[in-house]
Amino acid sequence: MTTKKAILILFVFLAGRGFAQQDPQFTQWMFDKISFNPAFAGAEKLHTLQAFHRTQWAGFGGDPKTFLFNYNGYAPVGEQLIGFGLSTISEQLGQEQNNMFRASFAYHQSVGAMKLSFGFQLGALNKRLGTQWVYIDQNDPLLNPADQNSLYYGQSSTAFDASYGLSFYKPNRFYFGISGTHLPASNLEDLNYKMARHTYIVGGFDQPLNANMVLRTNLMLKSDWNAKPAYDLNANVLFKNMLWGGLSFRPGDAVAPMVGFQKVFAEKVSGRTTFNQTFRMGYSYDVTTSDIRDYSAGSHEVFLSYGFSVSKEPLKTYHVNPRFLY
Repeated sequence: MTTKKAILILFVFLAGRGFAQQDPQFTQWMFDKISFNPAFAGAEKLHTLQAFHRTQWAGFGGDPKTFLFNYNGYAPVGEQLIGFGLSTISEQLGQEQNNMFRASFAYHQSVGAMKLSFGFQLGALNKRLGTQWVYIDQNDPLLNPADQNSLYYGQSSTAFDASYGLSFYKPNRFYFGISGTHLPASNLEDLNYKMARHTYIVGGFDQPLNANMVLRTNLMLKSDWNAKPAYDLNANVLFKNMLWGGLSFRPGDAVAPMVGFQKVFAEKVSGRTTFNQTFRMGYSYDVTTSDIRDYSAGSHEVFLSYGFSVSKEPLKTYHVNPRFLY
């Protein structure tokens, strides 16, 4: 890696931090809300497995790569609904590697035809720094070759993490959510790194256009309250509940076309048991619009999702008069 390119990548990373980018960024975030808001766990009333992979700013040496895998499900408790989930995220940003593990819990309460949910998330963040640096300041005490605890030898640190979330939604119609991540704002002193609390506000609305098409709009606002908030606007059209296409826009960062496919399998009924399945896959390509557009070949993102539900009809009890035989 040349010194010029290394300095440019460092500049990009620092600029990204200014836009609340301690958390991983996904263009297709509307298909994975539990990563930043635990209140959405179980909202679809499916047991769902998801995998995301994102390559950001392709063309750079050491370009960020992020992999996410999660599960979220539900359990009925009387007339209410309990949601839960597990999520792991791994990302490599040059010499920086982050690994996150989170467990989510949500409680969903019916409010007429709508749902109100509350959620919290507990987990841990591990950050590791490698040793293949281009040192700008060789006299930095954190890079002392004589000190085996310095960044010269690479460092790793782990911290406790927690988040909360609220959401209000009507299935297949609209949703609204607000959440906060990194509530402890843990300080990884060995790395001279402090986690920042982030706030997310999201909303979306599904509007049928005709018998075959539904317009789906989504908005995200995120901020760490130390820099200018970042916005993410998206609109896509779902055709025959199977194919979708649309566009996302992040002012000052990227424009991203996206396409996707989903298959809702025919409901299967065996005795009192009903089985439902849904498969989804999507792809997005970010066209960089920021100052690094002449250096970046854009960002690629793909996801796969499989969801299912199993339900049983309760046994019905009949009472008959013993004087009559049926």
